[in-house]
Amino acid sequence: MFSRHALVRTPSPRLAEGITTHIERSPVDVELAYQQWQGYVAALNEAGWVTHQVDPAPDCPDSVFVEDTMVVYDDLAVISRPGAKSRRPETEAAEEAVRAQGYRIAHIEKPGTLDGGDVLKHGGTVWVGIGGRTNEEGVEQLRAHLEPMGAEVIGVPLTKVLHLKSAVTALPDGTVIGYPPLVDDPGVWGEKFLAVTEEPGSHVVLLADDLLLMSSSAPLTAEMLRAAGYRVVTVDISEYEKLEGCVTCLSVRLRGRPSD
Repeated sequence: MFSRHALVRTPSPRLAEGITTHIERSPVDVELAYQQWQGYVAALNEAGWVTHQVDPAPDCPDSVFVEDTMVVYDDLAVISRPGAKSRRPETEAAEEAVRAQGYRIAHIEKPGTLDGGDVLKHGGTVWVGIGGRTNEEGVEQLRAHLEPMGAEVIGVPLTKVLHLKSAVTALPDGTVIGYPPLVDDPGVWGEKFLAVTEEPGSHVVLLADDLLLMSSSAPLTAEMLRAAGYRVVTVDISEYEKLEGCVTCLSVRLRGRPSD
Protein backbone atom coordinates (compact mmCIF):
# COMPACT_ATOMS: atom_id res chain seq x y z
CA MET A 1 0.00 0.00 0.00
CA PHE A 2 1.42 3.38 -0.97
CA SER A 3 1.35 6.48 1.18
CA ARG A 4 -1.57 8.67 0.17
CA HIS A 5 -0.85 12.38 0.01
CA ALA A 6 -1.85 14.90 -2.64
CA LEU A 7 -1.25 18.54 -3.46
CA VAL A 8 -4.33 20.60 -4.35
CA ARG A 9 -4.92 24.28 -5.00
CA THR A 10 -8.05 26.36 -4.60
CA PRO A 11 -9.55 27.78 -7.79
CA SER A 12 -8.69 31.33 -8.73
CA PRO A 13 -11.58 33.84 -8.70
CA ARG A 14 -10.51 34.43 -12.32
CA LEU A 15 -11.09 30.77 -13.24
CA ALA A 16 -13.57 31.68 -15.98
CA GLU A 17 -10.69 33.39 -17.84
CA GLY A 18 -8.77 30.11 -18.10
CA ILE A 19 -7.21 29.15 -21.41
CA THR A 20 -9.15 27.04 -23.90
CA THR A 21 -7.38 25.54 -26.91
CA HIS A 22 -9.28 22.66 -28.51
CA ILE A 23 -12.86 23.49 -27.49
CA GLU A 24 -15.10 26.51 -27.79
CA ARG A 25 -15.31 28.73 -24.73
CA SER A 26 -18.48 28.50 -22.68
CA PRO A 27 -19.46 30.34 -19.48
CA VAL A 28 -17.94 28.99 -16.27
CA ASP A 29 -19.84 29.27 -13.00
CA VAL A 30 -17.01 30.07 -10.59
CA GLU A 31 -19.10 29.53 -7.46
CA LEU A 32 -20.20 26.11 -8.68
CA ALA A 33 -16.62 25.33 -9.67
CA TYR A 34 -15.49 26.01 -6.10
CA GLN A 35 -18.18 23.69 -4.75
CA GLN A 36 -17.07 21.02 -7.22
CA TRP A 37 -13.45 21.48 -6.15
CA GLN A 38 -14.51 20.94 -2.54
CA GLY A 39 -16.30 17.76 -3.62
CA TYR A 40 -13.17 16.58 -5.42
CA VAL A 41 -10.99 17.16 -2.35
CA ALA A 42 -13.59 15.45 -0.16
CA ALA A 43 -13.48 12.39 -2.44
CA LEU A 44 -9.70 12.20 -1.99
CA ASN A 45 -10.03 12.56 1.78
CA GLU A 46 -12.80 9.96 2.02
CA ALA A 47 -10.57 7.52 0.16
CA GLY A 48 -7.86 7.99 2.79
CA TRP A 49 -5.74 10.64 1.10
CA VAL A 50 -4.22 13.54 3.03
CA THR A 51 -4.44 16.73 1.00
CA HIS A 52 -1.94 19.59 1.24
CA GLN A 53 -2.92 22.97 -0.17
CA VAL A 54 -0.51 24.82 -2.39
CA ASP A 55 -0.67 28.56 -1.71
CA PRO A 56 -3.40 30.10 -3.91
CA ALA A 57 -2.53 32.01 -7.07
CA PRO A 58 -5.55 34.28 -7.49
CA ASP A 59 -4.09 36.13 -10.47
CA CYS A 60 -3.52 32.87 -12.40
CA PRO A 61 -6.84 31.67 -13.85
CA ASP A 62 -5.64 28.10 -14.53
CA SER A 63 -3.80 27.57 -11.25
CA VAL A 64 -6.32 25.05 -9.90
CA PHE A 65 -4.87 22.61 -12.45
CA VAL A 66 -1.92 22.03 -10.15
CA GLU A 67 -0.77 18.79 -11.81
CA ASP A 68 0.74 20.87 -14.61
CA THR A 69 3.34 22.38 -12.28
CA MET A 70 5.47 19.26 -11.84
CA VAL A 71 6.26 15.62 -12.56
CA VAL A 72 6.85 13.47 -9.50
CA TYR A 73 8.86 10.27 -9.91
CA ASP A 74 10.03 8.31 -6.86
CA ASP A 75 11.66 10.91 -4.57
CA LEU A 76 12.18 13.55 -7.28
CA ALA A 77 9.85 16.40 -8.25
CA VAL A 78 10.71 17.89 -11.63
CA ILE A 79 9.24 21.39 -11.65
CA SER A 80 7.73 22.18 -15.02
CA ARG A 81 8.15 25.13 -17.32
CA PRO A 82 4.59 25.52 -18.64
CA GLY A 83 4.10 25.96 -22.35
CA ALA A 84 1.67 28.82 -21.75
CA LYS A 85 3.67 31.81 -20.48
CA SER A 86 0.74 33.01 -18.38
CA ARG A 87 0.97 29.81 -16.32
CA ARG A 88 4.65 30.01 -15.41
CA PRO A 89 4.07 31.98 -12.17
CA GLU A 90 2.11 28.97 -10.87
CA THR A 91 5.20 26.84 -10.28
CA GLU A 92 6.99 28.70 -7.46
CA ALA A 93 4.50 27.97 -4.68
CA ALA A 94 3.97 24.44 -6.00
CA GLU A 95 7.71 23.83 -5.73
CA GLU A 96 7.68 25.06 -2.13
CA ALA A 97 4.80 22.74 -1.31
CA VAL A 98 6.39 19.61 -2.74
CA ARG A 99 9.77 20.47 -1.22
CA ALA A 100 8.02 20.63 2.17
CA GLN A 101 6.98 17.01 1.62
CA GLY A 102 10.62 15.95 1.41
CA TYR A 103 11.14 15.66 -2.33
CA ARG A 104 14.33 16.40 -4.20
CA ILE A 105 13.86 19.13 -6.79
CA ALA A 106 14.89 19.49 -10.43
CA HIS A 107 13.68 21.92 -13.08
CA ILE A 108 12.79 22.10 -16.75
CA GLU A 109 14.85 25.00 -18.06
CA LYS A 110 14.53 27.37 -21.04
CA PRO A 111 14.11 26.65 -23.97
CA GLY A 112 12.33 23.53 -22.78
CA THR A 113 8.63 23.59 -22.02
CA LEU A 114 6.70 20.87 -20.25
CA ASP A 115 3.30 20.61 -18.55
CA GLY A 116 2.77 17.91 -15.95
CA GLY A 117 -0.53 16.97 -17.58
CA ASP A 118 1.42 15.76 -20.61
CA VAL A 119 3.12 13.03 -18.58
CA LEU A 120 1.62 9.56 -18.07
CA LYS A 121 3.51 7.13 -15.85
CA HIS A 122 3.06 3.44 -15.25
CA GLY A 123 5.66 1.15 -13.79
CA GLY A 124 8.99 2.30 -15.15
CA THR A 125 7.59 3.81 -18.35
CA VAL A 126 6.92 7.54 -18.76
CA TRP A 127 5.01 8.70 -21.84
CA VAL A 128 5.15 12.40 -22.67
CA GLY A 129 2.85 14.20 -25.12
CA ILE A 130 4.67 16.46 -27.57
CA GLY A 131 3.10 19.13 -29.72
CA GLY A 132 0.99 21.35 -27.52
CA ARG A 133 2.33 22.71 -24.25
CA THR A 134 5.38 20.41 -24.17
CA ASN A 135 8.24 20.57 -26.66
CA GLU A 136 11.04 18.17 -27.64
CA GLU A 137 13.59 19.98 -25.46
CA GLY A 138 11.31 19.61 -22.44
CA VAL A 139 11.07 15.87 -23.05
CA GLU A 140 14.84 15.58 -23.40
CA GLN A 141 15.38 17.37 -20.10
CA LEU A 142 12.81 15.17 -18.36
CA ARG A 143 14.54 12.11 -19.82
CA ALA A 144 17.87 13.31 -18.45
CA HIS A 145 16.34 13.64 -14.98
CA LEU A 146 14.45 10.33 -14.94
CA GLU A 147 16.52 7.83 -16.91
CA PRO A 148 19.23 7.65 -14.20
CA MET A 149 16.38 6.54 -11.89
CA GLY A 150 15.52 3.64 -14.21
CA ALA A 151 12.64 5.22 -16.13
CA GLU A 152 12.10 4.84 -19.86
CA VAL A 153 10.83 8.14 -21.28
CA ILE A 154 8.86 7.90 -24.55
CA GLY A 155 7.65 10.87 -26.58
CA VAL A 156 4.09 10.59 -27.92
CA PRO A 157 2.56 12.77 -30.69
CA LEU A 158 -0.22 15.06 -29.46
CA THR A 159 -2.36 17.25 -31.70
CA LYS A 160 -6.01 16.65 -30.78
CA VAL A 161 -6.19 17.53 -27.07
CA LEU A 162 -4.59 19.94 -24.63
CA HIS A 163 -2.55 17.36 -22.68
CA LEU A 164 -1.70 13.69 -23.07
CA LYS A 165 -3.70 12.86 -19.94
CA SER A 166 -6.68 14.59 -21.52
CA ALA A 167 -6.61 11.67 -23.98
CA VAL A 168 -5.34 8.64 -22.04
CA THR A 169 -4.71 7.40 -18.51
CA ALA A 170 -3.59 4.06 -17.10
CA LEU A 171 -5.43 1.48 -15.04
CA PRO A 172 -3.61 -0.36 -12.24
CA ASP A 173 -2.85 -3.37 -14.46
CA GLY A 174 -1.16 -1.21 -17.10
CA THR A 175 -4.10 -1.00 -19.47
CA VAL A 176 -4.19 2.45 -21.08
CA ILE A 177 -7.72 3.73 -21.64
CA GLY A 178 -8.56 6.42 -24.15
CA TYR A 179 -11.22 7.94 -26.37
CA PRO A 180 -10.01 7.04 -29.89
CA PRO A 181 -11.04 10.25 -31.73
CA LEU A 182 -8.68 12.19 -29.45
CA VAL A 183 -5.71 9.78 -29.45
CA ASP A 184 -3.14 10.47 -32.15
CA ASP A 185 -1.57 7.00 -32.12
CA PRO A 186 -3.19 4.24 -30.03
CA GLY A 187 -0.51 1.93 -31.41
CA VAL A 188 1.94 3.44 -28.92
CA TRP A 189 0.36 1.12 -26.35
CA GLY A 190 -0.43 -1.79 -28.65
CA GLU A 191 -2.64 -4.44 -27.08
CA LYS A 192 -2.61 -2.52 -23.80
CA PHE A 193 -4.85 0.19 -25.29
CA LEU A 194 -8.54 -0.02 -24.37
CA ALA A 195 -11.00 2.24 -26.17
CA VAL A 196 -13.82 3.92 -24.27
CA THR A 197 -16.97 5.45 -25.76
CA GLU A 198 -17.05 8.68 -23.71
CA GLU A 199 -14.38 11.37 -23.80
CA PRO A 200 -14.35 11.93 -19.99
CA GLY A 201 -14.12 8.16 -19.55
CA SER A 202 -10.47 8.26 -20.56
CA HIS A 203 -9.55 10.07 -17.32
CA VAL A 204 -9.08 8.07 -14.12
CA VAL A 205 -7.18 8.70 -10.90
CA LEU A 206 -5.95 5.66 -9.00
CA LEU A 207 -7.06 6.08 -5.38
CA ALA A 208 -6.18 2.54 -4.25
CA ASP A 209 -5.30 -0.78 -5.86
CA ASP A 210 -8.90 -1.30 -7.01
CA LEU A 211 -10.44 2.14 -6.47
CA LEU A 212 -10.74 4.72 -9.26
CA LEU A 213 -11.86 8.35 -9.28
CA MET A 214 -13.71 9.51 -12.41
CA SER A 215 -15.91 12.29 -13.72
CA SER A 216 -19.64 11.71 -13.31
CA SER A 217 -20.04 12.66 -16.98
CA ALA A 218 -18.80 9.21 -18.09
CA PRO A 219 -21.42 6.82 -16.65
CA LEU A 220 -20.99 4.13 -19.31
CA THR A 221 -17.26 3.92 -18.72
CA ALA A 222 -17.77 3.83 -14.98
CA GLU A 223 -20.10 0.85 -15.37
CA MET A 224 -17.62 -0.88 -17.66
CA LEU A 225 -14.87 -0.49 -15.09
CA ARG A 226 -17.13 -1.69 -12.28
CA ALA A 227 -17.91 -4.76 -14.36
CA ALA A 228 -14.17 -5.31 -14.67
CA GLY A 229 -13.91 -5.47 -10.88
CA TYR A 230 -12.97 -1.92 -9.95
CA ARG A 231 -14.66 0.24 -7.38
CA VAL A 232 -15.42 3.63 -8.91
CA VAL A 233 -16.01 6.99 -7.22
CA THR A 234 -17.43 9.74 -9.42
CA VAL A 235 -17.34 13.51 -8.97
CA ASP A 236 -19.00 16.34 -10.87
CA ILE A 237 -16.33 18.55 -12.47
CA SER A 238 -18.44 20.05 -15.25
CA GLU A 239 -17.04 23.58 -14.83
CA TYR A 240 -13.47 22.34 -15.18
CA GLU A 241 -14.36 20.28 -18.24
CA LYS A 242 -15.40 23.56 -19.88
CA LEU A 243 -11.71 24.52 -19.55
CA GLU A 244 -10.35 21.20 -20.86
CA GLY A 245 -9.74 20.02 -17.30
CA CYS A 246 -10.23 16.52 -15.92
CA VAL A 247 -9.88 14.59 -12.65
CA THR A 248 -6.14 14.05 -13.05
CA CYS A 249 -5.12 17.70 -13.36
CA LEU A 250 -6.78 18.91 -10.13
CA SER A 251 -4.14 17.28 -7.89
CA VAL A 252 -0.58 16.02 -7.69
CA ARG A 253 -0.60 12.57 -6.16
CA LEU A 254 2.40 11.82 -3.92
CA ARG A 255 2.69 8.07 -3.56
CA GLY A 256 5.27 7.04 -0.99
CA ARG A 257 6.55 10.40 0.20
CA PRO A 258 10.28 10.53 1.00
CA SER A 259 9.36 11.90 4.43
CA ASP A 260 7.31 8.78 5.30
